[in-house]
Amino acid sequence: MELTNSYKRIVFVFIGGIMLFVLCGCQSTNYPVDFEQLSEEERIVIRFSHVVGEETPKGLAARKFAQLVKERSGGYVEVQVFPNGFLYKDGEEMEALSNGDVQMIAPATSKVTSLIPEWSVIDLPFAFNSIEEVHDYLAGPVGQELVSKFDSQGLLMLGMWDNGFKQLSNRDYLIRYPEDLQQLKMRIMPSDIIDKQFSIAGAVPMKIDFNVVFQHLENGDIDGQENTLSNITSKNLHLLQNYLTVSNHGYLGYTLLMNKQFWDELPEDVQVLITDTLVEVNEWEWETARKLNDEKLMELEDCHCIDIYHLTSEERQVWEEAFQPVYNYYIKRFGAKYVKSLPKFQENSTYE
Repeated sequence: MELTNSYKRIVFVFIGGIMLFVLCGCQSTNYPVDFEQLSEEERIVIRFSHVVGEETPKGLAARKFAQLVKERSGGYVEVQVFPNGFLYKDGEEMEALSNGDVQMIAPATSKVTSLIPEWSVIDLPFAFNSIEEVHDYLAGPVGQELVSKFDSQGLLMLGMWDNGFKQLSNRDYLIRYPEDLQQLKMRIMPSDIIDKQFSIAGAVPMKIDFNVVFQHLENGDIDGQENTLSNITSKNLHLLQNYLTVSNHGYLGYTLLMNKQFWDELPEDVQVLITDTLVEVNEWEWETARKLNDEKLMELEDCHCIDIYHLTSEERQVWEEAFQPVYNYYIKRFGAKYVKSLPKFQENSTYE
C-alpha cells in the first residue's frame, strides 16, 4: 500500500522516533502457527474497549486491526474488541485504561480533554475545512507537542482515527443560523469548548453518554444533538429527529491510546507487529470513514425520512463570526500557540 507524504509524517508523530528506529531495523515478524493452541495465559491478550457500533469507522477499524494482528501472529497476540460500551461506558474508559483493566481505547478527542485540556483545540468550531487539515496539524510541531502530553499520563498515542465532521439535528425546526439554537436542549460530548460554543449560541448543552442518546431523544429529555452521519445512523438517531443541518462545524476523531506500561512490557517483536499493522489500519480507517459518511448522507437523502439542509458559504461565515468568543475563551486559558497553528490562521493571524 503506497502511503502519502502526509500520512508518513503522521506515523512519525504517533509512533515516535524510537519505534521508527525499530521498524527500520526489523522486518515484520512471522510467528509459528501453533501459537493458536496456546492458552490465554500463554498468549498476549489486548482488550480493546470502545463505545460506538461495530459498523462505524472506529468499529470496523478495530475489528480489522484485531483480525490482522491475530493472523500475523498466528494467534500469539489476540486483540479482543468490546464495542458499544459493553465493558466500559463513555466516562469510564479512560480510568479503565489507566488502571490497566483494558489495554487499548479509542476515545473521541473531546474525551481526552479531561486529562489534557489543551486537546480541546481540536473541538473548536470550524477549526478545519478538511480531514487533511486535521492530519497535517497533528503532524506539525504543535500537534507533536499535543501527542507527547499523553506520556505524562502513562498513555501512548498510536494514531488518530477519523470519523468525520459533525452535523446538527433536532426535532422542532430547521437550523440555519446560530440563533436557531436558542433554548434547544442539545446533547454534546464532555468538552468545555463544545459546551461553550452551544452556550454562546443560546442552546442548553447536555453532556450525555453516546449509547443512551436514543433513549433521551425518545423520552423528550433533549431536543437535538450533534454528531457525524455514520454515528447518527448507527444508533438510528435520525428516526427521532425531523431536521438535519449539514454544517460540518466540527471534526470528530478518535485518539488511539494504549496503556504505556503495558506497551513497554511487550516484547520488541510484538511492538513491531502492532506498529506495522497500525500503519496499514490507520490509513484504511481514514478512507473507510470518508466513504461511510458519504454513503450515509446518500442513504438519508434517499430515504426522505428527515429534512436535510446544507449550510451555504455565507451562512457558514455567520456561524464562524458568532463563534469567535469560543476562540478567545480557549486562548485565555491556554494561550494562542495552539490556535495560531491552525490552518485557518497560518497567514495574517490576528491572535497575539
